Amino acid sequence: MERHVVVSLSGGMDSSTLLLRCLKEYDTVTAISFDYGQKHRVELERAQSLVNYISNQALSPLTYRVIKLDGLVDLLDSALVTGGDEVPEGHYAEDNMKATVVPNRNKIFASITQAVALSVANQTGGNCDIALGIHAGDHAIYPDCRQEFRDADDAAFRIGNWDADKVGYFTPYLEGDKFTILQDGEVLCKELGLDFDEVYKRTNTSYKPIQIVSASGDGWFSDYKSASSVERVEAFIKLGRPDPAAYADETGPVTWNKVVKSVTKVLEEYNG
Repeated sequence: MERHVVVSLSGGMDSSTLLLRCLKEYDTVTAISFDYGQKHRVELERAQSLVNYISNQALSPLTYRVIKLDGLVDLLDSALVTGGDEVPEGHYAEDNMKATVVPNRNKIFASITQAVALSVANQTGGNCDIALGIHAGDHAIYPDCRQEFRDADDAAFRIGNWDADKVGYFTPYLEGDKFTILQDGEVLCKELGLDFDEVYKRTNTSYKPIQIVSASGDGWFSDYKSASSVERVEAFIKLGRPDPAAYADETGPVTWNKVVKSVTKVLEEYNG
């Protein structure tokens, strides 16, 4: 029997690696992204670019959709949505990072993903998994990343839907972190015949991307000071290879060495 999976593809490093893992493990893959008015909507462009790149390879069938929720933008209170406060810089452990919480975001995403997965299961006459990129490094400032939230959400899904037992979960990174996810990505690129740099330059982890119109490529650069970027850079440092994504600050494009130096200082200050 064919194995089916639905994965929420944000366009970031974690979910993009998860997509590769799903392409390795499943017969059909449905990837969905959400446009909720996020400031860092370049992640949607990167997700589409990655899907286009993967679709040119001889891999498992891949269906991709963007779910439009941008009508919520002026109703949500978060630094991550257009019109919200400035996205703070620093490490996730700092209290001001709570400003990056989007109210009930994962519940909204989960409800739609569950509906799609159950529909795939019913349409194919089989079962369908939901792939989640949750990992041990998910931060306590995001309540909807906690296990008790996921358990309660799953219970509500099963109470509220017929045949919900057709839907399961695939959580390959539950005991890992961003570094182990990136390690898996390196292995998966080799196994799937993909170019590592081509894959990861098509991802965005930055909550404060910088657009430089005259630049080559799509004109978007990652910052290296927001918490999401600090974690990404740390993972690449541990992996021992430069991030293929381009970085910039208020002065313009910057070198990988400058990024590493800045992030290393932040990590040293945090670790004491």
